[in-house]
Amino acid sequence: MKVKMLNLVNSVDQEEFEAGLLSEQYSVAAKAGKAIDLPDCFYSDIRIQVVRDAVQAARANRRQAYGHNRHVGRRNPVAGMKHSVEWHGKGTGVARIMRKTGQLTGAENPHTRGGRRAHGPKVEKVWTMKVNSKAKKQARNSAIAATINADTVSNRGHCFSDDVKFPIIIDGYAEERDGKKEKYDVENIPLTYSTRKFIAMMEGLGLGADLNRAKDGRNIRAGKMRGRRRRTPKSILLVVGQRDGLAKAAGNVSGVDVVAAKDLSAEDLAPGGDIGRLTVWTKSAIEALE
Repeated sequence: MKVKMLNLVNSVDQEEFEAGLLSEQYSVAAKAGKAIDLPDCFYSDIRIQVVRDAVQAARANRRQAYGHNRHVGRRNPVAGMKHSVEWHGKGTGVARIMRKTGQLTGAENPHTRGGRRAHGPKVEKVWTMKVNSKAKKQARNSAIAATINADTVSNRGHCFSDDVKFPIIIDGYAEERDGKKEKYDVENIPLTYSTRKFIAMMEGLGLGADLNRAKDGRNIRAGKMRGRRRRTPKSILLVVGQRDGLAKAAGNVSGVDVVAAKDLSAEDLAPGGDIGRLTVWTKSAIEALE
């Protein structure tokens, strides 16, 4: 089946006053271009459990081992075992719990205040999970096939215009200034105000509502989460052939992820194991999949 790619035309408007020039205003229009044949991976069978297993394995393999060192008595005590304690012996009418020296305060037991942790984590535990290479490839292909189904993408929570047709493939990019049109490779757009240009491009494709959803949905998690205090919803996934100007422009937008086609995985296409991520492809990325 052939799918038409989209050509983006950015109309740049800049007003001039006596005080000087105002900032540039961008208005992007998407026009249908050439038709191409999609790679076979877009028509793979969607196997949800295979995708979830691959995503779970990828997350487990990144997990860092944590825990305390082995307890070596007083030479190297672990947390909760750094007290000078003694046992008063039987017959005193109190529980057989180690007490701080000269006190009746219990210590170094899991059920005492300031005591050690019961069955704490050990650094020797192996968290890695093994996935066969064929299963990993099948998971990626299944996740790719799910991105061309509008209902699946919508059910995942993404917002887009009703006239959006999947898959979304960008072919060319051009800028119009003062009646002059200048064409660029879409992956090498000029870096001047590139982030604003990328947002205008997504709005021209009918995906602006999803960018706003990710921006407005950014919140603070409850509790103290080191390095993970803020949570940002996942928005558009941009798949490119090479990480050039377009990738740099998209990297500053909340919720947007950029990945090269050669590094594409099931976790990129189905974060958390949920298929149907809103994905935008470039022509170079489609050619790299072939």
